[in-house]
Formats: sequence, C-alpha cells, structure tokens
Amino acid sequence: MATQNFGPTGPASFTRRSCLGHLGWLTAAAAGVLSGAQPAGAQPAFPVRPLRIAVPNAAGGAADITARTVAQKMAGPLGQSIVIENKPSAGGVVAGDLVARSEPDGHTLLLVSSGTAVSAALFQTLPFDTLKDFVPVSLLATFDLALVVREGGPFKTLADLLAYGRAHPGKLNLGTPQIGTTQHLAAELFKATAGLDAQIVPFNGTPPVITALRGGEVDAMVDILGGLMPQIGAKALRPLAVLGAQRAAQLPEVPTVRESGGAFASFNVTSWNGLAVPSKTPAAVVERLSREVNAALAQPDVKKRLQELNLNAQGSTPTQAGEHLAADIRRWSEVIARARIARQ
Repeated sequence: MATQNFGPTGPASFTRRSCLGHLGWLTAAAAGVLSGAQPAGAQPAFPVRPLRIAVPNAAGGAADITARTVAQKMAGPLGQSIVIENKPSAGGVVAGDLVARSEPDGHTLLLVSSGTAVSAALFQTLPFDTLKDFVPVSLLATFDLALVVREGGPFKTLADLLAYGRAHPGKLNLGTPQIGTTQHLAAELFKATAGLDAQIVPFNGTPPVITALRGGEVDAMVDILGGLMPQIGAKALRPLAVLGAQRAAQLPEVPTVRESGGAFASFNVTSWNGLAVPSKTPAAVVERLSREVNAALAQPDVKKRLQELNLNAQGSTPTQAGEHLAADIRRWSEVIARARIARQ
C-alpha cells in the first residue's frame, strides 16, 4: 500500500442543545468575519485540511511503518486525517523536492533520516538545500548498527578483530551494503577511528554481505542490527559490538564500540529518522506538530510497535532535531572526504 489515510478517531455526537450551541457559535464567528474582527497577532488556524507525510522509501520498510504508526496516533488530536505518500528515489530526491516546494503551512511533512544527511553530504547537487529548505519537527526513532562476524570464526571479541587488523595491515575485510549508505560510511568511520589499514567491501544490499561473511569472503560486516537479528538468533553470526553510545536492548550482553576506550571513547553511530516541514513554516505550527509527535511516541503501544521493528522511539524538540541533522551532515561530509569517496 503506497498511500494510506489515517483519520481522526470516532464520529462526533451532537444533542439538540449542542447543535444550537454550535449554531450560535457559528453565527458569532460569521459576524466577526464580516466585520473584519480578528485578535491582534492571531495565528492562522492549524490544521485546516488533511495532512500528508512524504516518505522517501517504499511501503513496508522501517521508515514507512514508523511514519504510519506515528501518523495514526497524531490524527485524532490534530482533528484531521494524515495521508502517507511513498516516494522512493535515489537520495530521497522526489520526496524532498515535493515537500520543499509545498506551501509552508505545516500540512505537508517529510520523513527525514540519517539517509537524508548522507545524501546532503554525498550528492554534489540536489534540487533543494537540506539545511535551508526544511525545518526539522522532531526525531521519531533510532536504530542500532552492529559489527558482526561469522559464528565459529577466529574472532570472538572486538579486541580479537582489532588485534588481527593491526597485526596484518591490508588483510582485514569489512563488508557493508552499497557505497554511500549509513552502514558503509559507519564502517569507514570505524576503520579511521581505529587507525586500521583495512578494506571496506560494499555489496548490493544486506543479503549478499551476509552470504559473503558466512562464506569467509569477508572477515566482518557492519549493518543495521534489526536485519541481522535472525542470523544472530540462529547462531550463524556473532555480534562483536554495537556502534551506538548505549548497548542495544535486544542484545544487552553485547558491548558498545566505545567501551573499548582509547580512540573509541566517544564513538557513537546510529541510524535515525524524524519529520520535517518546509522552511518558513510558522514556529507555532512547528511546535504544535512537535508536541503531537512526542505525545504519540510516548504511548506504550507505539513504543511496543517500534520495538518489534528493532527501533527505539526517540522524540525531540525541533531544535534538537535540527542540531542532530546538521551534525550528521558534517560528520558524513568529513568521512566522505577522508575516505575519498566520489561525490555523486
């Protein structure tokens, strides 16, 4: 399903008295309009029509399900339906361009993510300026990345892997999905932080990397933890570390990379997603949307649904979301330049 509409909860119920009350209110409102009366400094009403969220990913993925789960909870308090529009494309260009060109009134939102930050760093030209043309509303969720090896292989701990890499320059191979993905750049950052002379080997997606790792073609791989959990659960792959600042809820016994200390003392890489609106959207509208997003994320059933997808519900203020996006763009720009990855 590429488009879905989430409506406000439940039909309204009116008694004769309430109808008369509403008619009286409408009469007074009409009189105010005709007389041109409006409180000084009044903000325009919001929302006044259905909202839509442009998702730069296909239906059914983690980003899409996150948007739908949150939208379903936001529709009722906002009093308007919310339509999810899937616009998959390279670099999220189609969805981003649609929202950047939309009226800045809060009725059209964009699902942004760590992929949005990577695209801003990797693409030489985009039809929009990621930092100037959008105003972040809130983060939605974070999801862990992990460094894994094949079960039964020579590496039992992260220390084993690092010792081998340092003792055998140029011999260690780390597999990742495609060039320019968050996973690929995270592996480049791991390599640079460790000071390893290692090879990053990109494959066309996660399944080929897993096959290569299990077959001994690469020594380790970096990928999103959620997609690796079936292999980990089946004892085919062994997680050596997660790349975020905290241990993953799914694997509390697995250390973080930063627990290795030294150069890794502040290492912290996670994938994330959030919502943004066009720049020049009124601040009051951005704040209203942010409140509703955070209220939705606080609900136990939303947290549970995201946990089932190996996502961690993570709201924020608009300012925090903006800082997060800007910091990610800076970091990946530096990694791309250091690794001499050709900009597209």
